[in-house]
Amino acid sequence: MHDLVAITALGGTTPRVDTVAGVTCTENPGVALASVAARLGQEAKAQKALAKLIDASAPDVGQHDGGTIAAFWSGPDQWMIEAPFDSHEDLADQVTSAMGDSASVTEQTDAWTRFDLTGDPLASVLELLCMLDLRKISAGSVARCSIHHVGCFVLCRSPEEFSIYGPRSSAGSLHHAIVTAMRSAL
Repeated sequence: MHDLVAITALGGTTPRVDTVAGVTCTENPGVALASVAARLGQEAKAQKALAKLIDASAPDVGQHDGGTIAAFWSGPDQWMIEAPFDSHEDLADQVTSAMGDSASVTEQTDAWTRFDLTGDPLASVLELLCMLDLRKISAGSVARCSIHHVGCFVLCRSPEEFSIYGPRSSAGSLHHAIVTAMRSAL
């Protein structure tokens, strides 16, 4: 019999936490993810089902919203759904049931890694990481950008809290870029 041990995207048994001058980067493996793409001709029905699922309006371009189950815009009539893994390990199945035949749903949990950045001043760190116009970013905003040649989503949860989603296969490179920017900026 095998004794399997779950590991984070960075290869640890516990999430990696790095702090530099008041800014903290925390690896967050406790998130379940699923992608949703509205089917042709079912866009309005999909938006309505998504709004009911997240108990908020379906996020528009460059936005995220929701409660325990939240969504962020990832493309035209496409969203990424996030929820706590401990209570939503079967998120893709839950989303599939909620969306019915209005959308296609794909499990994404193990495809992405999330790093949470908290503290102040995050703007100086983010300016080194990506080409986002931080004057236009506010709580509830999301942007797709490149960080260290890796396609990522950057969510602004508040001026002192951002989440960065990147491909799990690039977790080490992404983490290195974030920590290097923290050390350079702070």
